[in-house]
Amino acid sequence: MNISEVKVTTPLPTREGQGGGSAIACLVSGGVDSAVSLHLLKEQGYNPHLFYIKIGPDKDTEWNCTSEEDVEICTWLARKYGLKFDVIDLHRQYWDQVVGYTMDKARLGLTPNPDVMCNKLIKFGCFEQEAGKDFDFTATGHYAQTYKDEQGRVWLATSPDPVKDQTDFLCQIDSLQVSKLMFPIGHLWKHEVREIAERANLLNASRKDSQGICFLGNIDFRDYIKAHLGENPGDVREIETGHKIGEHKGLWFYTIGQRKGLGFGGGPWFVVKKNLKRNILFVSHGYDPERVYKDHLEMTDFHFITANPWADVQEAGQGSAQAPGASHPVTFKIRHTPEFLTGQLRCDDEGTWHLKADAKIHGVAPGQFCVIYDADHHLCYGSGEIV
Repeated sequence: MNISEVKVTTPLPTREGQGGGSAIACLVSGGVDSAVSLHLLKEQGYNPHLFYIKIGPDKDTEWNCTSEEDVEICTWLARKYGLKFDVIDLHRQYWDQVVGYTMDKARLGLTPNPDVMCNKLIKFGCFEQEAGKDFDFTATGHYAQTYKDEQGRVWLATSPDPVKDQTDFLCQIDSLQVSKLMFPIGHLWKHEVREIAERANLLNASRKDSQGICFLGNIDFRDYIKAHLGENPGDVREIETGHKIGEHKGLWFYTIGQRKGLGFGGGPWFVVKKNLKRNILFVSHGYDPERVYKDHLEMTDFHFITANPWADVQEAGQGSAQAPGASHPVTFKIRHTPEFLTGQLRCDDEGTWHLKADAKIHGVAPGQFCVIYDADHHLCYGSGEIV
């Protein structure tokens, strides 16, 4: 059966047939989204146990995030709704796993995505081992939805709000993780969430959304990379002519397609290539150079969240959609944007997944995740790391 033809059921978290007696762990962050998620769960008859995941650095480091204020707000929410609240300290696991992953990728000249790995390894990995395993479901304030097909499989689905949709940050979770997740605000637009928060007189109704990577607080990512990896100066050369136009401080400070913050004279310049062996950063001059665009990319370690949707066709004897070389129309993202791009996805004889975009795309950065959706960008199938 082709999943694109399956009629989906009512989106969670109503969980038809589960009732209000299910044990729910609700992750709260101090932000308005998780607070409204909690409020909606209470309206539906649930009494979730609240958890705040501490992933910030040790107190004696110079990096500081808003965890103290966050915990105060979460404590207020627990008192307001008469719920249990605990802080789960996962900062060591975060720094070992997610920060370790980030530095390893950056050292190789790649563009890492720590937010994706935080969801996979910490929020729905380590938390599950520490506390989530004792609950039927885990609710979060993500802008995403889940749908159950006729076979009882749970799929990750997009939010109607294209600006806030966060399925691309959830693209590496697995089938067990998605089957336990509840997204109470996933069917709402951001302005609707704010309105609910105001009507409920929530303390954080007007609190600004967090920006960037949480554990850094107000520290620039480049400064953080420098503190861990230092500097490694090398030439910056114009790729068309080979002429040296400046010097960089380390390839890990730059990403493919980058224009802002380069600091090279005579611009604008765009980053188009890195040569790790010779420690050379190649750039191209102009406002829209052709070299920052491409229409084909390869992915390694492709990961399906729930199942390979095209394997169903082969199993049903309806053709060879899963055979090497068969192409499938999909939509996709290579970065967090409201727009979905279109293209054709295929797998070669060696198991490498290739994407041919219908139009050339800007700034394809190795190390980032290419997130694959169905042709209607309704279901998120999974992702692979761009090679």
